[in-house]
Amino acid sequence: MATDRISLVFGALADPIRRAILTRLMEGDATVAELAAPFNVSQPAISRHLKVLENAGLISRNRRRTARLSHLEPEPLREVTDWLARYQRFWDESHERLEELLAALQAEGDTDNPHERERGDEDEQGPDHR
Repeated sequence: MATDRISLVFGALADPIRRAILTRLMEGDATVAELAAPFNVSQPAISRHLKVLENAGLISRNRRRTARLSHLEPEPLREVTDWLARYQRFWDESHERLEELLAALQAEGDTDNPHERERGDEDEQGPDHR
């Protein structure tokens, strides 16, 4: 997938109304009026949102009799998800390395001076506790 398409998809997803429209379209095709109903915006404003989604490849629009229906096109979302998965693997591997380092440092700290550890335990419990 070209970076241009990724930018278009992220740009389209940046708006909460457009994300809500995509969520609604998961239930099935809808007209502009149906998509506009939950929002306090005009139908022309919804049409502009639909144009952004269509330009990003996230929806297609077709006529059925007199109605113009919007249809979810999920493939660009899959492509963006695949692109993001590379970063997920990067962060997972980074966290694993950090966990290994912390475990090694803790193990090293436990074996450095066992007598100091015992004194620390004594300090916590008080000098009379033996």
